[in-house]
Amino acid sequence: MSQPFAGLRVIDFTQVLAGPFATQQLALLGADVIKIEQPGVGDQTRELMNNGWLQGSGASPAFLSLNVGKRSLTLDLKAPAARDIVLALVREADVVVENLRPGAMQRLGFDYPALAAVRPDLIYCSISGYGQTGPRAGTPAYDGAIQADSGMMSINGHADTGPTRTGYMPVDMATALNSAFAIAAALFRRQATGQGQYIDVAMMDTALVLQTAQVSNWLVHGDALGLVGNLSATGQPTASVFPTADGHVQIIALRDNQVRALLGALGVPELADTPDFATAAARIEAGGRVRIRVADLTRRETTAHWLQALAAAGVPVAPIRSLAEATADPQLQHRGVLQPLPWHSGAERQVPLIHAAFMTDADGPRAPRPPPRLGEHTDEILGALGYDAAAIAAFRASGIV
Repeated sequence: MSQPFAGLRVIDFTQVLAGPFATQQLALLGADVIKIEQPGVGDQTRELMNNGWLQGSGASPAFLSLNVGKRSLTLDLKAPAARDIVLALVREADVVVENLRPGAMQRLGFDYPALAAVRPDLIYCSISGYGQTGPRAGTPAYDGAIQADSGMMSINGHADTGPTRTGYMPVDMATALNSAFAIAAALFRRQATGQGQYIDVAMMDTALVLQTAQVSNWLVHGDALGLVGNLSATGQPTASVFPTADGHVQIIALRDNQVRALLGALGVPELADTPDFATAAARIEAGGRVRIRVADLTRRETTAHWLQALAAAGVPVAPIRSLAEATADPQLQHRGVLQPLPWHSGAERQVPLIHAAFMTDADGPRAPRPPPRLGEHTDEILGALGYDAAAIAAFRASGIV
């Protein structure tokens, strides 16, 4: 048996987060991903958020975790000679992925019609902020801007301090997974029909999909959630973050039986029959009074105490952990979410990198090689296309590669 995408070739014109993470999903499942990068510069993520020992190496921690398993070819796409190289690559490719601004690939001569002319069954995926067509196509987009524009920030934050964005990039990363899923579906369709397909993925669309429950409540009931802080979207004040003697815990007590169990563990079972706590509707109506009462009780003991006591009572509870604590979780090690790899080919030092978020019983995700150095595989890839050493040297001398 072999991995599901073994034998497939992907030409990757993407950079930053969403595009590279999408193509990495394919690489982890066996695809040969050739990453096209600008000579001398490369993917801008190579030096993004790169303040530690890797600074200046062209391999930031984010870049490493987004480009595992790929091969890097440097190529000046504006050079006339680049066209022949790209067309030669595409003739042997199955998938092309790009996240340039809408219209840029067309101006370069590498849009879907141009490349499908040399590979009719090509799967071509374009990733952008708002899509390739429509009144806002071409609008510059970054994760934070889409969080604001999509309504995410209208429900994320506290009423007294205002809206806030997340500390990570949910739109970029979800767009990547959405793109990888769409590409996989197109490949499955091609297997049945023999036909290629053009895929248009937008970050804005993905952001709305991520908010399906909240958006649906607005569209159907006209119910705008507002800034809920740490409260559950249900509005239940017993489902929130509560202080402890040495930190905080997240408690999720939604149903009446969970609330009774919570109050029992807190040592005040009698509260379950009082007007403020008796029903879900009453708890929502009482709101702040309920939360303050529970918080007064939780802050009397440590986080460790409440984790044990509430879990024993059947109440969903979790600590508010740091990244250091979360990444040290033995469960992640068991599942292989973090994989140690050399930070480049031949490097003795290994770094733990994000792997896949699923396991299979056979032929599952694995990293075929470390992340590539800029242009590391240029000679190898061009040589396989039939260019000899003299031609490659001439390309390099002229700055094409």
